[in-house]
Amino acid sequence: MLVPLALLVLGALAAAAAPRVLTRSSWPDREPVLALWAWQCVVAGVLLSCLLAMALSAAAAWQAVRDHVFAPAPHGVQEAYGLGAYDGWAGAVALLLACGGAWTAAMLLREIRDARLRLKRRRDELRVRAPRLPGEETCAGGPLVVLESDRADAWWLPGAVPQLVITTAALRRLKGRQLDAVLEHEQGHARARHDWLLNCSSALAVGFPRVPVFAAFRDQVHRLVELAADDVASRRHGRLTTALALVELNEDRGVFGPCPAEGALVPARVHRLLTPAPRLTVTRRLRTVAVASLVPLIPLAVAFVPGLSALG
Repeated sequence: MLVPLALLVLGALAAAAAPRVLTRSSWPDREPVLALWAWQCVVAGVLLSCLLAMALSAAAAWQAVRDHVFAPAPHGVQEAYGLGAYDGWAGAVALLLACGGAWTAAMLLREIRDARLRLKRRRDELRVRAPRLPGEETCAGGPLVVLESDRADAWWLPGAVPQLVITTAALRRLKGRQLDAVLEHEQGHARARHDWLLNCSSALAVGFPRVPVFAAFRDQVHRLVELAADDVASRRHGRLTTALALVELNEDRGVFGPCPAEGALVPARVHRLLTPAPRLTVTRRLRTVAVASLVPLIPLAVAFVPGLSALG
């Protein structure tokens, strides 16, 4: 029964230490895609630790579960875990973790449902405000929809065929390649399927509001996906052009004032584009990927070590 306890301790350590390390480091702003991978590995490690601890705790508490968990294992592997001696409180731990798992699944399903409803509502509103002309066909690569509005704005609607929406005010304000930079930014969101990552992070944060790692995951994902899309646009159209496009789209919203209420991230994004920090070296990027990948692999190693040792 020491293995489930070790898994829970590992999950708690990852949930407590990793967000502090990632939020206090400067490299995530320089490598947002790599930072997104690191955050996903941390959350996957925490969830995997709980899942494995639940399975082994249930196996310790109930013989029927134990027979299913260790059914494909060779002789001697089950005894290596010493599960039978702690069945008194193992059941309570397993039930608690099972309730957490069920709640996580429910929150994910609710977020997917709400996201689909929001998308349907936005598409219905867009269809009313910008109706398709007779004979007009939808482009398979993702159509561009021009919306009549006095507010400069551009956004993307995810889905099987993502739609890029831009207002007429934005078309009047954006000059030259600035429009191309905005469209490339939104297409970067669509290609990377950032909507799935945003939905998952929101579901975990809403489902477990008292777990800091999930709240930090949601906040950082919302910030990092914008930085990653900015990089996509700047690599093709230049940092200055992308920064000017951001300014043109957000200048009338008061985000550059002394007390920005909405879009407070925009000034930091513009400053990042105009004063870029050097990227990490290839060696350091590879090392960071390897270290982040170890976070979900360590719980697997801890869970399988007793069985592998028995086989050896």
